[in-house]
Amino acid sequence: MEQVLPAVQQAGGAQGIEVAVATEALAPAKKGVLGRVTDFLREVRGELQKVTWPGMDELRKATIVIVLFVVALGVLIGILDSLLQLVFVTGVAQLFR
Repeated sequence: MEQVLPAVQQAGGAQGIEVAVATEALAPAKKGVLGRVTDFLREVRGELQKVTWPGMDELRKATIVIVLFVVALGVLIGILDSLLQLVFVTGVAQLFR
C-alpha cells in the first residue's frame, strides 16, 4: 500500500527581504582606504603569529634537500639537452648529406 505524505507548510511571507534587512543592519560602517589598510595589516600580524616556524635543524635539512634536488634536476636537463642535440642536430644533418 502506498503511503501519502502530508503537504508541505508554506511560509507566511517573503523571508528574503527580512534576511537582507537584518544583514544590512549588522554590516559595519564603511571605512576609508587607510582604515582598511590598517585592518589588513592587523589581520596579517595575527595570522603570522599563528604560524609554526621551523627550527634551525629542520630548516637546514629542507634547504639541503632542495639544493640537491635542483642540482640533480639541472644535471638531468643537461644530459637530456646533450642527447637531444646529438640526435636532432647531428643525426638530421647526416640524413641530408
